Amino acid sequence: MKKCHEVMTKAPVCCLPSDMVAKAAGLMKSENIGSLPVIENEQTKKLVGIVTDRDLALKIIAEGRDAKSTQVEAVMTRKVLTCRAEDDLQKALDVMSEHQLRRLPVMDSDNKMVGIIAQADVATRVNQPEKTAEMVKEISQANAK
Repeated sequence: MKKCHEVMTKAPVCCLPSDMVAKAAGLMKSENIGSLPVIENEQTKKLVGIVTDRDLALKIIAEGRDAKSTQVEAVMTRKVLTCRAEDDLQKALDVMSEHQLRRLPVMDSDNKMVGIIAQADVATRVNQPEKTAEMVKEISQANAK
């Protein structure tokens, strides 16, 4: 079984809690990604949350808030499930399926964020189509996040 660090996207694009939502949305667009890990600062890379395109749709657009004056920390999810770089990939896949997560940040032994595993990483870097199909099915149940 592969380890998480073998499948993850290394050094993912991140944002800060104090960044405006408009900046986060711009990063998602330019990088073609659906979420941004939120880190304390560039030095510590300590994960403090995650913001997704869904957060922006539900908490900014649907509520009529201004993306240029709302900080990421106002809309991010603070309690983020993670995995370790050395964990077996299966452990990460189980967490993603159980909690219906499309992405899982990867931490090193010092609790620094070093990567992220997304559904696409599993689909393109794990040569097990049946495992990928099952994970997508479980994550995409009716109340998926």
